Amino acid sequence: MSKRILVFSTAYLPMIGGAEIAVKEIIDRLGDLEFDLICARIKKELPKEEKIGQVNVYRLGCGSVLDKYYLALRGSCFASKLHEKNNYSVAWAIMASYGGFAAMFFKKKNPAVPFLLTLQEGDPLDYIKKRVGIFDNWFSQIFTRADYIQAISNFLAGWAKEMGAKCPIEVVPNGVDLEKFSNHNFQFSKKEFKDRLGIKENEKVIITASRLVEKNGVGDLIDGFSLLLASGHWPSAKLLIVGDGPLKIDLKLKIEKLKLSSSVLLIGSVLPESVVDYLSISDVFVRPSLSEGLGNVFLEAMAAGVPIIGTKVGGIPDFLRDGETGLFCEVQNPKSIAEKIELLLNDEVLRQKLILNSKKIVAEKYNWSEIAQAINRIFGRLIK
Repeated sequence: MSKRILVFSTAYLPMIGGAEIAVKEIIDRLGDLEFDLICARIKKELPKEEKIGQVNVYRLGCGSVLDKYYLALRGSCFASKLHEKNNYSVAWAIMASYGGFAAMFFKKKNPAVPFLLTLQEGDPLDYIKKRVGIFDNWFSQIFTRADYIQAISNFLAGWAKEMGAKCPIEVVPNGVDLEKFSNHNFQFSKKEFKDRLGIKENEKVIITASRLVEKNGVGDLIDGFSLLLASGHWPSAKLLIVGDGPLKIDLKLKIEKLKLSSSVLLIGSVLPESVVDYLSISDVFVRPSLSEGLGNVFLEAMAAGVPIIGTKVGGIPDFLRDGETGLFCEVQNPKSIAEKIELLLNDEVLRQKLILNSKKIVAEKYNWSEIAQAINRIFGRLIK
């Protein structure tokens, strides 16, 4: 008889984020297990039930942002009814968030079901603590009631310990689709793509890809890029900002104020499979994060052969070794960002060293197939 896993997640496909992509990539590679997933509905156009790949998806709520709170408080009741019918082998919470609350309450009602908590958080921990507020006691129980915790970085594993977790904690990172990012579509024309974006053949291209929120430091990158152009060493360069978010208008005003409208392109949201197109025409990837759980897009850039610049925060030091697989810039320091970009544009020997080492570490440590098997081994330890 096949073992059945019940997944708790705040959202799921077609809503796309790092956590949702990770769940899909792992489940797609575990065909010997069956999966049901409970999440918040959030959008009215999404069906309450559907099958996506190998996953039976159950969305709770009426189709609004309030559904996340409904999931947290009432999701365990729905899950218990499913459990009566399906007899789940493991309850798996994706992040200590709304779905994590539902999983914790489910564990209280069904103590015999092993509880696996996956930590994927990228927000600053102080922000998470502030958001939890008066529910701090319940929040800490997500960690203390877990039977096993899988964190995507050493930073998040440390957080689990700080939150009082007593169970085994294992670091299993997110991964990269190596075939997609390492072997780009041979029919793709970089010249045509650059022409479409208004990028000249000789122009250097700096890229960032992220949600346009404070923690990703996009404003600092724009200031750093402005300093790079002002130095006069690289007057012909473009900055591509791939992504969308609440800071879009503020960043657009900053770009206009700095008179960078012809040099900084706000690309907006793109499909995950299209990110590689933008990376393939880029010379340097920069994300001067203020906080980071891991940073999947760094790994994608590394797999695509684009040297990376990041800050020494969160999970980034797990894969960024300064001068070996990338360069560190200082947090909230545009001058440092500009200096590191200029170094990579000037030093071709260093560039090639970083590219070679980055591809190697991604292939060895961030392969989805290996990661899926690591999660499968965790399930094996939990299932009696």
